[in-house]
Formats: sequence, C-alpha cells, structure tokens
Amino acid sequence: MIAPSAIIHPGVRLGADVTVEDFCIIGAPFRGQAGEETVIGDGAVIRSHTVIYAGNVIGAGFQTGNKANIRELNRIGDDVSVGTLTVIEHHVTIGSGVRIHSQVFIPEFTELMDECWIGPNVVITNARYPKSPEAKQNLRGAVIEPNAKIGANCTLLPGVRVGAGSLVGAGSVVTKDVAPGIIAAGNPARRIKNIFY
Repeated sequence: MIAPSAIIHPGVRLGADVTVEDFCIIGAPFRGQAGEETVIGDGAVIRSHTVIYAGNVIGAGFQTGNKANIRELNRIGDDVSVGTLTVIEHHVTIGSGVRIHSQVFIPEFTELMDECWIGPNVVITNARYPKSPEAKQNLRGAVIEPNAKIGANCTLLPGVRVGAGSLVGAGSVVTKDVAPGIIAAGNPARRIKNIFY
C-alpha cells in the first residue's frame, strides 16, 4: 500500500507487500547523483514522514518509525528496524537483524554487523578533528560486531570497534575498542566483567 501523499521518485524498485505511509519520500535525489537505483525488499513498512535517499539497497522485512532519515548509498540487510527520528548518513553498511532505536545518529562509514542492537539516543561520531582541513578525508565510522549491544545515550568516538556479543552500558562514552564478550561501561568505557552465556 502506497499512501497517496507519498512521493516515489523514478528509479525506485519496491518489493511485494511494501507499505509506504503518508508524506514519505523514497528515492530522493542527492548531489552528484548518477542514476542510482533504490531497492527496498519485500514486506517493508516505511512509516510517515520518512525520507530515504536514492542509491540505497535495503533487504526484506525493513521497517522505520516516523520521520526517519536515511541518506544515500547505504547497504542494509534483511529484518532491520530503524526507529523514529533516527538519522543514518551515507555509505553506511548495516547487516541483517539489526535493531536501531529512536533518535540514533549513525554517520558515514559506520558498519553495524548482523543482529547488533543500538539503544535510543546513541550518537556515533566519525570526525576525529572536526573542521580541520583534512576532516573529510579522515572520517572513520565505528564498527559494531555481531550481536553487540549499545545501551541508551551512549557516545562512540570515531573508529572504535565494539566486539561481538559485548554490551556497552547506558550513558557510556566509548573512546577505545571494546573486546568481544564483555560488559563495558563508564566515561571512558572500561571493562566491567565478562559475559557468560
């Protein structure tokens, strides 16, 4: 079902049983665009006022909250959920089964691997020295490994890697890599204990 008020630009390919609610914009052009196709897989639910720019390739079972903003040229797997008011910048890679809660900021060159979980109000950064002459050439997004969990209101500094299965406690500031299979928390985040399943 495509709402009458939704705008679907040329070059968009929607899968079967896709819902696009009121006032969404799908396939929005971007500066320097060269005919990139936008693909959204079967069973997607795009909630009202969401904007998805051109050149995204998104798998089946995708859903957004209201007013999500997804910039161009991202690769997003199956069964990914993006919460209300979340912003995903361009050239981001998101695996399958990823849950991104509301009001999250994910900058360029971030990688979210399969089944990771990003809590509400998480901010990931990618510019080590903002406004320096080489800032744009030195952007480094975070890497969140499979099944890692980032608690609410965390801040991740540029280029950090959170290991598989780890948990970063709410409100933490991650300044260095987090090893796999641990709980880390604090400012700066430090190992608290191992996780035993």
